[in-house]
Amino acid sequence: MFFPISGVHLDPIYLILIGFVIGILGGFFGVGGSFLTAPALFAAGLPMNYVVGTDLAHIVGKSIVAARTHRVLGNIDLKLAAIMVIGTIVGSETGVQAIEVLKKGAHVESVVGTVSIVVFTGIAIFCASESWMALRLSQRTDQQPELAHNRKQDVTAIDALAKAFQRLKLPPRVSLPHSGIESISFWAILFVSFIGGIFSGFLGGGAGYIRMPSMVYLLGIPTHIAVGTDLFEIIISASYGTVRHAMNGNVDILIALVMQTGAALGARIGANLTQYFTGPRIRLAFAPLPLLGAIVIAQRLFTDHHS
Repeated sequence: MFFPISGVHLDPIYLILIGFVIGILGGFFGVGGSFLTAPALFAAGLPMNYVVGTDLAHIVGKSIVAARTHRVLGNIDLKLAAIMVIGTIVGSETGVQAIEVLKKGAHVESVVGTVSIVVFTGIAIFCASESWMALRLSQRTDQQPELAHNRKQDVTAIDALAKAFQRLKLPPRVSLPHSGIESISFWAILFVSFIGGIFSGFLGGGAGYIRMPSMVYLLGIPTHIAVGTDLFEIIISASYGTVRHAMNGNVDILIALVMQTGAALGARIGANLTQYFTGPRIRLAFAPLPLLGAIVIAQRLFTDHHS
């Protein structure tokens, strides 16, 4: 099928399958799924600037479906999401402008591809090691009845960063009772969301691959709530990023709509699956996905370089 906006030929069945798989993963891990969508579209021959914008467009509808399910399950902290939207939009605009600068110099594919590989690989390694340690810690906890309640609080093996962020004295400080946090600096939340926004505008997607782990490891948000809240926040941030990229001619809406047909069903399935897994197991299952995305992008860059 020919898509005249981007000027490429893509198989619609391929796009629907991508949407379905990414929908399941997005609903389960609370991410937009761009760490896999972007490589899949890039490998199929879609130019990188269209990959970024089109990926954002298809994420919006999928995240609405998944967030609605997570809301029913009680996995969304609306107060946290409202604060994070501010930093995400500012960061997303920063990332969009960076893409426009790179387009002028014709370096967009190599720079964005290289940054993606480094970021995705680092996230995969960190999440794998931490979640494995957390699982071992939770197994020891299970053997001690007096500590059994700790599992409900979502065991993490590395909590020093979260404690440090929560001790920041910068006012104003806010409470997040739904997430079990008595007090945390407004600026700590803004920092995490701003970094996520930069990656959203620069690499495409909702940047849940950055924001979800950041909420867990830096802010101390329980994994299930981080998943649901991130999806809710992605609806707003991805919508903003889609409009901005569309204004710059980087969105093929036809491709996004075809992908959405599969993504809507997958998102509902993935969101419902989260209630059957503990936080460490969700994070451990998440770890290989960014690495897979890095491998696909590296292969495409290597092929283009030698063609």
